[in-house]
Amino acid sequence: MGDLLPPLSLSNIWHDLFAALPNQKKFTIMATKYSEGTRDKVEKAMHERKHGTLKSGGSGKTVTSKKQAIAIGLSEARAEGKKVPPAKKVSSKSTTKKSTTPKKTAAKKSAPTKKSAPSKKTATKKSAAPKKAASKK
Repeated sequence: MGDLLPPLSLSNIWHDLFAALPNQKKFTIMATKYSEGTRDKVEKAMHERKHGTLKSGGSGKTVTSKKQAIAIGLSEARAEGKKVPPAKKVSSKSTTKKSTTPKKTAAKKSAPTKKSAPSKKTATKKSAAPKKAASKK
């Protein structure tokens, strides 16, 4: 038999590819967004959510949403001074409440009642008043 070739793997292929391109940028290591303590807080919050023991701060209701559990973990880590990106700010448009005028509700029609004897009524015709156009200023 001849020479034994090493098994092919993706890491070998990528290494050979980048070694052949000297001017190509290599992989860069980016700074971490979250500290180890932050990860622990989020992991703990997710664990509590899974077991049904995670409660929300304001109302005390049980948290079932993964997103809310992550937000609670990040908030706790932020309160302890861990490395966490700042929370997203809510735009002022959604926080201000528009003044609304009370809406008129339509009166509910009652169900027709049965009469013992039908009575004859004559219809009277109302005269239509001319409508005036509303002027805009």
